[in-house]
Amino acid sequence: MSVALTAEEIEVKREFNQLLSDCIRCDKKGDKVLIRKAFKVAFDAHKGMRRKSGEFYILHPIAVARIVNQEIGLGTKSMICALLHDVVEDTDYTLEEIESIFGPKIASIIDGLTKISGVFDTNTTQQAENFRRILLTLAEDVRVILIKIADRLHNMRTLDSLPVHKQMKIASETIYLFAPLAHRLGLYAIKTELEDLSLKYSYPKVYLELEEKRIKNEPFLLEFLNEFRTPIEKKLKDYGLKFEITARQKSIYSIWQKMQKKNIPFEEIYDLMAIRVIFHPKPKVAEKTQCWNIYSLITDIYMPKPERIRDWVSTPKANGYEALHATVMGPKGHWVEVQIRSTRMDEIAEKGFAAHWKYKEGSSSYETELDKWIKRLTDLLEDPNSDALEFLDDIKLNLFTSEIFIFTPKGDIKTLPTNAIAMDFAYEVHSQIGHCAIGAKVNHKLVPLNHILKSGDQVEIITSDKPQPRIEWLQKIVTAKAKSAIKAYLKSETKNRIEKGKSILEQKLSELKLKPSNRIFRKLIPNYQVTSKDELYSKIGIGIINLDDLKQLLKKNTKNKWIRYWSLQFSGRRSEKNINGSQQDLKQVFLRENVHDIEPEYIIARCCNPIPGDQVIGIKDELQQIVVHKLNCPEAIRLSSTHGHMLENVQWTTHKYYSFLAKIAISGTDKFGIYNDITTSITKQLNVNIRNIHLESHDGIWDGTIELYVHNAKDLNLLIMNIGKIKGVESVKRVEHLPASF
Repeated sequence: MSVALTAEEIEVKREFNQLLSDCIRCDKKGDKVLIRKAFKVAFDAHKGMRRKSGEFYILHPIAVARIVNQEIGLGTKSMICALLHDVVEDTDYTLEEIESIFGPKIASIIDGLTKISGVFDTNTTQQAENFRRILLTLAEDVRVILIKIADRLHNMRTLDSLPVHKQMKIASETIYLFAPLAHRLGLYAIKTELEDLSLKYSYPKVYLELEEKRIKNEPFLLEFLNEFRTPIEKKLKDYGLKFEITARQKSIYSIWQKMQKKNIPFEEIYDLMAIRVIFHPKPKVAEKTQCWNIYSLITDIYMPKPERIRDWVSTPKANGYEALHATVMGPKGHWVEVQIRSTRMDEIAEKGFAAHWKYKEGSSSYETELDKWIKRLTDLLEDPNSDALEFLDDIKLNLFTSEIFIFTPKGDIKTLPTNAIAMDFAYEVHSQIGHCAIGAKVNHKLVPLNHILKSGDQVEIITSDKPQPRIEWLQKIVTAKAKSAIKAYLKSETKNRIEKGKSILEQKLSELKLKPSNRIFRKLIPNYQVTSKDELYSKIGIGIINLDDLKQLLKKNTKNKWIRYWSLQFSGRRSEKNINGSQQDLKQVFLRENVHDIEPEYIIARCCNPIPGDQVIGIKDELQQIVVHKLNCPEAIRLSSTHGHMLENVQWTTHKYYSFLAKIAISGTDKFGIYNDITTSITKQLNVNIRNIHLESHDGIWDGTIELYVHNAKDLNLLIMNIGKIKGVESVKRVEHLPASF
C-alpha cells in the first residue's frame, strides 16, 4: 500500500527527476544509481529541516547539484558531493559513514566542503587560517571550490528570505571572495551573476535604478545589433563558416563600476553591448589563424580601433580565457566590442576549469595558464613561515588583478598582475634573483626596479653577488610571490641578527665575568633606547649598538631613569606645550629603527621631510598611524590648531640602519672639475648614496639640487658643511619639501 505524498514531497521528487533527466556527463554505467543513492542519504539526513524561506532543505542541495552539473559542467562525483555537501556539518552523519558508502574521494571532497563553511564565522585570524587551508584543496581537488561557488550562487539567488543585515554580510563576502574566485577559475557567467546579486543586496536602490535603465535601453540595443550584424553574417557565410552571432549586455555591476570609476552617468556609457562571433573551427586549420581571418573579414566592413585589440588567443589569460577582442566603429558612430571565439574557447570561457579538464584528457603535457596560477598559489600556501593574515592580504592581489604578459630575455612568457614592476618580475623568475636584483633592462633600456611594466615588455634583471632585500620594497611590489619571499628573507635576517647580537652581548658580559640577568637588562634597555631584549639583540647584531660603553653603563645607578623611561613608554603622561604654545598632556612615543618588524611604525610627512635628529611632533591620521612632522612645519601647525587631540609627543632613537631621503640645494661659480669634486666628496669621503643629481651651468654660475640618503640630521649637517668647503661652492642648504612621488 503506497503512502500519499504531500505537495512539497511531490515538488522535491519532480526537481530531483528533472536533475537526473538533464544530467550531462552521467553516461557511465551506474552513474545515476550512485546519484540516486546520494539523494536518498541527503533526503533522509535533512528530513524535517527547512530553509529560512520555509521550503524543504533538500531543495537546496538539488539546486546546487544542478548548478554544478549544468552551469559548471562537472560530472557524477561532483553531483554526489553537491547533494551531500551539508550532510556531515548539519546532520548526524559522520565522514567515516560517507566514506564507507561512497568511497575515500567523495569523503575527501565532503571534508573540504565542511571545512569551508566555517571560514566567515570565526575571528579574523582563524578565518584567514581556514581560508588558507581551503585554498590548499585547489591543488588537491579544485572541485571543492567549484561546488562551494555553486552553493554560494544558489544562496545568493535565494537571499530574499534573510534579514537585511544577513543579506549585507553575505553579499559582502561574495564580492570579496567568491566572485574573484569564480573569475580566476574561468567561470565568467557565474562571476558576473555573483557580482550583480552582490550589488542588488548591498545597494538595492542603485541596482533597481540601473536595471530599469538597462531594460528601457534594450529595444534600441536590439535594433542596433540587427543593423550591425547583418553585413557580418553575409560576409562570414560567403567565406564558408559555420557560426553564431550573439550579443551580451554589459552587467549591471560592470556598468556601476564604470560609472564610479569614470564619474559619468549611465547615459554616457557607450559599450553597453558586446558582440560575440562563435565559430565552428574548420579541421586542419589552427583556431588562432581562423580568429584572425574572421577579424580581417569584420574589419573589411567596420573600421577597427587599433589600440583596442586584445589578443588572448596567442597568450591566454591566467584563468584560461581565450578569445580575440576588437573594437570597431559601428553604425551611427558607436564603438562596438567584437569577441571572436571558437566553440572550444566559448565553452572554456563559460565553464572555466571544468571545461579545461575535458580538453586536457589524454594530454599530460597540456598545461594551461590556470594550471600555472594554481601552482603559484600552492607555492604560497606551502610556505611554513607565512602568517595567515598576511597571506589573506597577499592572495587578494592574486584574485582581483588582471594580467600582463612579460617576456624573458630568452623569449619565455611570464604572467604578472597589471601594474607589476620590474622587481615583481625578478621574483617571478626566481626568489634568489629577486633578492640580488639591483636594476633591470626593459626592452634593452636600463630602468630602476620600480619601473612599471607593460604587456609585451622584454625584461632582463641585473643582479649583484649579495642579496639585499629592503623593507621599502614591500611598498612598491604587487605580486603575492614577491611579498612572501621578501618577508621570509627579512624574518630570516632578523632571526640571524638576534642570534648574533645575543652571542656578542653574552661574550662581552663574560669578559666582565657577568651573565645575562633581569637586573642587567633593566639597565641596558632604557640606556640604549630599546623596548625589548630582541630589539637590543637585533641592534647589537647589526652594529647600531656597539657595547663599547657597556662597563660604564652597568656601573651606573639607573633606577630613576628606568622608572621614568618605562612610565613614558607605556603609561606615563607628561604636560608639554604643543606647537601653538598651549599646555597639553602628550604621550611619549619613541621613533625606533624598526629593524625587526616588517611593517613601519610611523610615516614621514612629505611636506617637511623630517629625518632623525630634527625636532618633531607626531599627528595621528584617520587610520591611527603616526605621521611625523618637523616641529615648525606649517602643515603641522595648521593640524595642531584643529586636531590637537591627535598630537603625539615623539622622540627619535638611534638610527644607523635605515637611510632617509634628503634634498639639498646648491649653487656656486663655474670652475673646472667642480661637479666631480662634489660627487667625490659625497660618495667617497662621506660614504653617502646619491639618488638623483641635477646641476645646470649658465653664464659662469651653476645651481641645482641633489637628492641623497642619510641616516640622520647630524650626518646631513656634516655633509652640508663639507660641501660648503669645496672651492667654487657658494651656497648649500637643505630643502625641506619633497615631491609627493618620493
